[in-house]
Amino acid sequence: MDRLQSLEVFIAVAEAESFAGGARTVGLSAPSATRGVNALEARLGARLFSRTTRRVRLTEVGRAYLEDARHILAQVQAADDAAAGAATNPVGKLRITCSNEFGRIYVTPILTDFLDSYPDVTGDVLMVDRIVNMVEEGFDVAVRIGPLPSSGLSAVRVGRVRRIVCGAPHYLKRHGIPQTPSELATHQIVSAAPVSPVSEWRFGRDMQDVVRVAPRLTVSSVAAAIAVARRGWGLARVLSYQVGPDLEEGVLQSVLEQFEPEPLPIHLVHVEGRRAPAKVRAFIDFAKNRLRGIAILN
Repeated sequence: MDRLQSLEVFIAVAEAESFAGGARTVGLSAPSATRGVNALEARLGARLFSRTTRRVRLTEVGRAYLEDARHILAQVQAADDAAAGAATNPVGKLRITCSNEFGRIYVTPILTDFLDSYPDVTGDVLMVDRIVNMVEEGFDVAVRIGPLPSSGLSAVRVGRVRRIVCGAPHYLKRHGIPQTPSELATHQIVSAAPVSPVSEWRFGRDMQDVVRVAPRLTVSSVAAAIAVARRGWGLARVLSYQVGPDLEEGVLQSVLEQFEPEPLPIHLVHVEGRRAPAKVRAFIDFAKNRLRGIAILN
C-alpha cells in the first residue's frame, strides 16, 4: 500500500470510527485497512488510534495528523484536477455545507439544477445547524447566514434574511394583531429553540428593545414551530426565508415589521478565491444569480 493510499485509508477509518466502515469506503477488506493503518503508525512511530472491541477513536496525535492528511490529499486532488482540466472545466465532487432549512428549501434545488448543467460534477451537501470548519472538514462552499468573522476565506453576498414574528390570519383575527413588542405578553407563543432558544426577544435596528416572552410551547425544530403557527395555535419567531411561501400565499402573516432587527446577510463562502477550481467558480456564479433573484431573500 503506497503512502497516499495509506492516508486515504487512515482518513476513512477516522471518519467511520471503524476499520470495517473505513475499509468499505475505500473499497478494501477490513484486514487490508488494518494492515495499512498499522504500517502507517509504524512508519510514523506514533499511535493514531486507540482501539477497543467496539470502537476506534483518534488519539491526540491522530486528530492533528487527520487535519494534515486531509490537506495533503486535497492538494493532490487539486493537482490531479488541474492536470485533467479541472481548472477550466467543472469536474469532480462539489462539497457544500449549509443550515438544514436553507439547504432543504434553496440549496438542494439550486444544486440539482447545477448538476444537470454540469454532468461531470457530483454533489455532496452537509445540512447542519452549526458552523463547519471548511478547511478542516474539506468543504468547497458554505452558505453563511449572519455577520462573517475575519478570515482568509472569500465571500460573495447573495441576499439577506429578516427575523420575523408571524402567525396564521385566523389566529390574528381571534387574538388581535400586536402593535408593539410588549403586547406579545398577551399572546400564545411557540418557540423554535434553534432560532430563539432564550426567553428574551430583541427588537429594533440596534436590538436594544428587549421583551421577555413566556412560550407555552417550545420545540427543537423550526419546521415544527412553523407547522404549529400555520394551524393557528400561536405566534412564532423564525427567519423570513423559512416561511417565504407561507407569507406569499397568505398562510402566515408577519407582524411587528417596523420593530424588526437589522436583517442578517447571506454569503456564499469558499476557500481558494480566484484560484478556486472551476466547479467552485461555476457553482458560485450559478447560485449567486439564482439566490439574488429570490424576492424573500432580498
